[in-house]
Amino acid sequence: MKTCPICDKGSSVVGGYSNRVRATKYNPIPKLRKKPNLQWGKTADGSRIMVCTRCLKGGKNLLVKSKVTKAKTAKAVRPQEKVVTVK
Repeated sequence: MKTCPICDKGSSVVGGYSNRVRATKYNPIPKLRKKPNLQWGKTADGSRIMVCTRCLKGGKNLLVKSKVTKAKTAKAVRPQEKVVTVK
């Protein structure tokens, strides 16, 4: 399944209906699987990863450094910021 590598947001099952809805003539829909809104975002070293829009809007994708260019991105990121590594 697709998940955000920063916040581990994944799919979730939503929906269902109450007993009151079952007693009426309303035709309820079953449970659905909702997926996260993943978009391509650039990291600090210029590579791209799929992150959820909440992390993209918060700028958390710029704090991610890839495993390949660890030494290169250490200079680009300020030391007081939190750095997240991609799994």
